[in-house]
Amino acid sequence: MSSFTLPQINDNPDGGWGPSSSNFPAQFKFKDIPYAPYSKSDKLGRFADWNDPNAGSGGGQGGQGMASQGGQGGPRQGGRGRRDAGQQAFGSGSASAFAYFHVEDESSFSLVDNKAGPSRRPGGMARGRGGGRGGANTYANRMAQRGGRGGMQTGRGGAQRGGRRGWRDWDKNSRARESSVAISPEWQMLDEIEFHRLAKLRLDVEEPDDLENYGKLFPYDKTYDRITTKSERPLQLVDRIKYNTTTSDDPVIQRLAAGNAATVYTTDVILSVLMCATRSVYPWDIVILREGNKLFFDKRDGGPFDTVTVNENASDPPQDPVINPNDKTAVPEPPSINSATSLSLEATYINQNFGFQSVIENAPPPAIDFDKPNPFYGPDETEPLASCGYRYRVFDLSVDEDEDVKICVRTEVDAYLPGVGNPKDGQGLVTIRALNEFDPRAQGSGGAPDWRTKLDSQRGAVVATEMKNNSCKLAKWTVQSVLAGAEQMKMGYISRANPRDNTRHVILSATSVRPVDFAAQLNVSLANGWGIVRTVTDLCMKMPEGKYVLVKDPNKPVIRLYAVPLTAFVTEDDEDADGILDDEIDV
Repeated sequence: MSSFTLPQINDNPDGGWGPSSSNFPAQFKFKDIPYAPYSKSDKLGRFADWNDPNAGSGGGQGGQGMASQGGQGGPRQGGRGRRDAGQQAFGSGSASAFAYFHVEDESSFSLVDNKAGPSRRPGGMARGRGGGRGGANTYANRMAQRGGRGGMQTGRGGAQRGGRRGWRDWDKNSRARESSVAISPEWQMLDEIEFHRLAKLRLDVEEPDDLENYGKLFPYDKTYDRITTKSERPLQLVDRIKYNTTTSDDPVIQRLAAGNAATVYTTDVILSVLMCATRSVYPWDIVILREGNKLFFDKRDGGPFDTVTVNENASDPPQDPVINPNDKTAVPEPPSINSATSLSLEATYINQNFGFQSVIENAPPPAIDFDKPNPFYGPDETEPLASCGYRYRVFDLSVDEDEDVKICVRTEVDAYLPGVGNPKDGQGLVTIRALNEFDPRAQGSGGAPDWRTKLDSQRGAVVATEMKNNSCKLAKWTVQSVLAGAEQMKMGYISRANPRDNTRHVILSATSVRPVDFAAQLNVSLANGWGIVRTVTDLCMKMPEGKYVLVKDPNKPVIRLYAVPLTAFVTEDDEDADGILDDEIDV
């Protein structure tokens, strides 16, 4: 027959529930540990700090707090309400054993993203400061999507206001770009300059002196200024030759350097990158060669100067596929037409062909020949030359009369305006550039509106978006036009015929701006640019003769100057041409 035996009950003569300390079992070793209450809202670092000498008093205070607050109806009402004014949370006393903070964890903490995340419940409050004007919860966001009161949703492909985040937002700030040039351990870093220091530099430079003009210019076709989205024109593939030779390989610069025409020699493409360095986000590098008292600013073959960036300054710029190096089984993603590299090549193709197509070659008005022919076009070349004029100009960077610091720049112009003046005297010169639209719904579009619907009616909104997303690119184009002395800069708006096809494009519109006025709209300071150039020049002139590299950090607003060997960036063909490998050839 089954039976049941009652357990032993220890009576507490002091009253209350539970055993007293006097009749605790002897083997119970935790009998002197104080009791402290908890609240569901308390954040615990760990259960208890056994080394805290005030643990007993803390527990006592916690118990008193529970007793006093329990009589008032509990610490919180409804679980989601706010604490009453002056009411202390459970376990939050200064001497509490549970108020634990780990110093090392707090010091190593860094904020990654403060944007508002999506709320899981219709009534939940969105965290962070990213809540839109239509309310901070998901319900308000849904109402905004339906056109409800207080909400707002951007145009086609844009992200709505109210806190919704895009695809893979968690990975945006963790992507690290690679340097434009591999930093060798043999290189010696000489100096490092932050962008905020560069932004404070100023140097006023007077009008330049024209030395020599080379090349041939065709007139600009003014019919392109009348193109609209209703009368779009296809972008054609025009086969022309246009040279982008670096500074040291320019025969004209070599001759001018032999005659001591200046102290520094460079091209407008290289100089514009240096003058607009504080706007740059993508990495770049400039090779600097010092020979005697002369400096030559060069670009590397295949470097970032040969292509055009797309949406470099956007909050979420286009990205290339990233492979986790720790995942050995990862399969590379197929190349996307909207990746950063693909868009850069596409924009370069568009810029070249739009410049070739928008000039008149075989009809009056006639082409204008400068004083001397193209210096890079050899007698063996058979393909036709593109419309291009090279103007070699000297700018005086001297601060006072006791010094003589001049820079010789090879500038380029693409066409001339017929009937404005004599292009040989610098009148009516034009530079031609092109902005391109790829897909307003793709990642990296920067919230750009649809050009086909907004370009004719809201051109200002389109231009403002491009000025925000391509601030560095537009600033460099403007500086190049100012350096060349161009009166106008023609900009074409070119889009894909189909957003999923990056081989066919159409010209939607074209406009003209005055470079000086456009620089003011972009807030481009030429005085600041010349100050940066003079600072880098003085820094390099303090160094001994040799080769140096100025590198923009790929992920920080910093430029660094490295000393490199003379054989750096020299190919075998260049060595053979310079006679460096004569001994090997003789063998």
